[in-house]
Amino acid sequence: MTPDLSRLCFVFNPISGTNRRFDLPALLHRVLGKSYGLHYEVRPTQYAGHAEELAREAARQGFGVVVAVGGDGTVNEVGRGLLGTGSALAVLPRGSGNGLARHLGIPLEPAAAVALLRQPRVLPIDVGRLNGRPFFCTAGLGFDAHVSRCFAQAGTRGLSTYVRVALREYQRYQSCPVEIELNGQRIGTDCYVLAFANAAQYGNNAYIAPLADIRDGLLDLCLIDRLPLSRALRVAYGLAVGDLPTSGAATYHSAQTVRVRTERPLGFHLDGDFAGEATDFTATLQPLGLPVVVGAGFENQAV
Repeated sequence: MTPDLSRLCFVFNPISGTNRRFDLPALLHRVLGKSYGLHYEVRPTQYAGHAEELAREAARQGFGVVVAVGGDGTVNEVGRGLLGTGSALAVLPRGSGNGLARHLGIPLEPAAAVALLRQPRVLPIDVGRLNGRPFFCTAGLGFDAHVSRCFAQAGTRGLSTYVRVALREYQRYQSCPVEIELNGQRIGTDCYVLAFANAAQYGNNAYIAPLADIRDGLLDLCLIDRLPLSRALRVAYGLAVGDLPTSGAATYHSAQTVRVRTERPLGFHLDGDFAGEATDFTATLQPLGLPVVVGAGFENQAV
């Protein structure tokens, strides 16, 4: 059955990033009104994991588009709930980084993002999994996961808080020996950061894998084995300008399946949210596993 794209359910995290004092119903009335033949509902989340439940229920009720209103964590929850349902994920970005929204060409200005839903353009994207748990933008082991855990405990959000936490933890964090299996190879190396990129950036236009194609059936891996100060400065510059693959400060691979064994338990994140620790990891990719609403600037990439 073809999803009914005229039925929209907004799953709204009222405490995500910049959502405080955000009047979503007023915005929807102003931008969607009654002139476009749309039916829409707003369903606020009440606890961690609730967005996944609300999204799955909305899909069962015939909503063809379920809109994640929040940051990348909310987007991840809603996306998880929609897997296998046929309903499309849309994003109204209201978080700190908004990595997936930026990659998909979704405007960060709320009214412009909502206006896309009058006649939504839907394309399927790949779905990553790390130890069986879905991610849609990036996942990773090592320093970025460690920072995500500390960031969640910082008490405030935003880019300035993230930078402050990252600089503080850089003084403390040590790389870890790992063994990586991919494409029939075994690679023994140290790991400071190992990022699995389905999309190009972490968020805030920090491009960890600027060549990543979210519809090509491959994960882009970025490995940084050690991070002395001179390399840290080059990595920071590369993230900002999008030239990290040519900088010599990181190593890149592409694969559908990657296995990693670590000498000590390493933290990992999924779409920027800390998810736990492990010593064995398997990253996989499901090609074109989730329909999403994309922005006008998103190119219809060949697969």
